[in-house]
Amino acid sequence: MAATIVRSPKLSLSLPTPESTTSNLPSLNQSFFTPLPKRRRCISIYACTAGDQSNSAFGGEIKKGQAIELNKVNDENPYEFNAKDSPNPLPRPLTSADLSNMASEGSRLRVAYQGVRGAYSESAAEKAYPNCEAVPCEQFDTAFDAVERWLVDRAVLPIENSLGGSIHRNYDLLLRYRLHIVGEVKLAIRHCLLANNGVKIEDLKRALAQCENTLTKLGLVREAVDDTAGAAKYIAFSKLKDAGAVASLAASRIYGLNVLAQDIQDDSDNVTRFLMLAREPIIPRTDKPFKTSVVFSLDEGPGVLFKALAVFAMRSINLTKIESRPLQKQALRVLEDSVDGFPKYFPYLFYVDFEASMADQRAQNALGHLKEFATFLRVLGSYPSDSGIA
Repeated sequence: MAATIVRSPKLSLSLPTPESTTSNLPSLNQSFFTPLPKRRRCISIYACTAGDQSNSAFGGEIKKGQAIELNKVNDENPYEFNAKDSPNPLPRPLTSADLSNMASEGSRLRVAYQGVRGAYSESAAEKAYPNCEAVPCEQFDTAFDAVERWLVDRAVLPIENSLGGSIHRNYDLLLRYRLHIVGEVKLAIRHCLLANNGVKIEDLKRALAQCENTLTKLGLVREAVDDTAGAAKYIAFSKLKDAGAVASLAASRIYGLNVLAQDIQDDSDNVTRFLMLAREPIIPRTDKPFKTSVVFSLDEGPGVLFKALAVFAMRSINLTKIESRPLQKQALRVLEDSVDGFPKYFPYLFYVDFEASMADQRAQNALGHLKEFATFLRVLGSYPSDSGIA
């Protein structure tokens, strides 16, 4: 039996439209600034819901069925407390309404992530920036917007999962916002089966989870949710005795849940790659492994994509990722004369990651060559590659 998340109404972000672009190769030293907001203090008490996600590490498919009212937990608990009734409330995810009332304070690096406390994204943010102040955000858009408006210093957001594939929403937001990729971090997804105190595995009938194979072996019915940490919070605040949640070990500590089983993910190679985003780029180097991410578009024609990728192959530059996304806000062009009326072609953007620094002459030559026939080209970032998984 699947379940859906009932969301409370939210204010929509007024997102900036992409600035006009040219085919000129951008300088990595170029940055785009937004005026600093006035400093003010604000306690955010907005109800939180998880963002839309579609990969195996961040959420399964949401199906029609009995609704799980995660937001009801927040309505009944205007401040979140852990199981020991700590006097310090847990931070709530930022909403679009919060962004106009917040400002960066103190000397600690403020790092935005999407989700609630205990999310894997929070662990990735803390791995990328140890001792940072991790700031939960309600949506991916909110995290991008918070960095661009100087409300936080960095954002750490998922871009792809080894099982579920690419996070398409974040690819689109990389183009919409003028932020720079300054690093990457890879995080192994290790799921735990969590339940309230005194509850044993044999007491459980269902689990809010993603690990279908493991739960089936345990005789549990899986109810799909779009946020693992949100599921753990729901189980804790609802004090359920017949249901468990599959979430991180950190979520068990935050919400006071017992760990009934560890490392129950269906695939041990479940890894998510996160991007570290900032307002300004970093200076590329050649004394350590670097990766560069670019996005470009091409005119229609046979072999055009082959020609674009050949600029890297002929210089022995290894491609680690290629992703195509429809070019938004552009109408389909010429229709075939066939009665079916299928489009002759569909305009696409191509996102490419390759193993070279922009300080490397090979990379500069490759992009200079690509610029000769690409209709659009932007360097999203040149940054140290992460070879370790934690």
